[in-house]
Amino acid sequence: MTKCLDQLLFQFYAKNDGLRITDLHQGIVWGTHTAQTRRHAQLINRFDYDGDYGTVLNRFLIQAAIGYPLTVHGTGGQTRAFIHIQDSVRCIELALKSPPAKGDRVKIFNQMTETHRVRDLAELVAKITGARIAWLPNPRKEAAENDLVVRNEQFLKLGLNPTTLAEGLLEEVIEVAKKYAYRVDRSRIPAVSAWTKDIEPVIERDPEGKRLKSVG
Repeated sequence: MTKCLDQLLFQFYAKNDGLRITDLHQGIVWGTHTAQTRRHAQLINRFDYDGDYGTVLNRFLIQAAIGYPLTVHGTGGQTRAFIHIQDSVRCIELALKSPPAKGDRVKIFNQMTETHRVRDLAELVAKITGARIAWLPNPRKEAAENDLVVRNEQFLKLGLNPTTLAEGLLEEVIEVAKKYAYRVDRSRIPAVSAWTKDIEPVIERDPEGKRLKSVG
């Protein structure tokens, strides 16, 4: 609802008030460093990993770092879009340098560089780290499989040179996860929130067999 309302408001203000508006459709950001954050350890980016709000790649990397099974919910057939943090910053720079003209429609950019199914992502992390995969019931009410058809030609034409998971930079994030593994709160890793009451009973145990208090 919020995203749909945003689109309508952007359209209204661009047409009615002549505002020049650029809308960035953000994919899941991965990676921990930019050239600036490498200057000091305290500048490292936030790393959300909890089962309810953490991004799927961060969750897998933290799980691998502490010897916790990679939690794939349902079939893992949900497709997600990803972008490295350095590319995300670069996309904002490119968008600022290429604004719409006054009176133009809202300019929309897909701020992503690649897509992966959740199960493929888990298999990639498992191959690199040796972690095992745990297949769990899905606490969300969503299709078991979905195809995400998304393109980023506009950013490519503006000069974006994408960084992909296959380029080895995933190792950097794994090292960061291992370095700070002692700070991980294991109780926050399992997903404990169910989207509907009928789903709630199936998420009462985490992959380590511990009883959870699920929330409907």
